[in-house]
Amino acid sequence: MIIAGIYSFNNGEGIITSRYPVELEEVEQVIAAVDSTQYKTKISREKTMLGRTLYSPRALNRAFTREFRSRGWKSHRVECNYSDRYYVSGFVPKSSSKVAFREMDFVKNRVGVEVQFGKYAFMVYNVCAKMTIFKKLGVIDVGIEIVPIKSFAEQMSTGVSYFEQIVWDLEHRGVANIDIPVLILGVAE
Repeated sequence: MIIAGIYSFNNGEGIITSRYPVELEEVEQVIAAVDSTQYKTKISREKTMLGRTLYSPRALNRAFTREFRSRGWKSHRVECNYSDRYYVSGFVPKSSSKVAFREMDFVKNRVGVEVQFGKYAFMVYNVCAKMTIFKKLGVIDVGIEIVPIKSFAEQMSTGVSYFEQIVWDLEHRGVANIDIPVLILGVAE
């Protein structure tokens, strides 16, 4: 795969290139090592693309995971202990045995990387919430978000997020005082 688009949010590019050049080089190596043509294996069952062979986001994610792990990047998971102090008086929730957590796809030397070939809301959540949370928890200082460009996403199932969407949103949203530096990389096949 190739890097087809670069967007620097909150000076992400400047900080990452100056303070984390080794990690950035590894991210670039990972992207170059993933041969997307191997993952155009999903036969669509959607009305608008019935029978069409598409890229499989799950298979692409697995390929990225193999490449990142082979370079010593690890996922980082934190358990969420939800408080009940905000329930209204007298409300007792039904018990759930499911443990909730938040997870950063890949972390190395305080750089957090998220690979997003999923729905749009997850892309925005990664940059505007999750990375900030992991910074506050002392896990990362900067983030890199890897997303497909629009022409690549159009060869996946409907609803897959893409580079041009997040760039537009972040440019129109602006930077808040809690945002961390993030480099958005738009990838293509």
